[in-house]
Amino acid sequence: MSKRTFIELFGWYGAVAMLAAYTLYSLGIFQAGSIWFQFLNLTGALGIITVSIYKKAWQVVVLNLAWAGVAAYSLYVYLY
Repeated sequence: MSKRTFIELFGWYGAVAMLAAYTLYSLGIFQAGSIWFQFLNLTGALGIITVSIYKKAWQVVVLNLAWAGVAAYSLYVYLY
């Protein structure tokens, strides 16, 4: 698999993961503080950050850095 293909797939994973987290939360399946909700948000944001850096979409990078930061902090609080 080429680097470009990996980056594109990771970006698509990011979009799907974040949409899944929001959908599952909206349907009442996930709670906002749950480990799986935050895990999907964190890994999803990392996927979008990766593809956005590759495409030089800096606004999206900044937004998702903040998104990932919130998710990472929430995971830290949940685990410790």
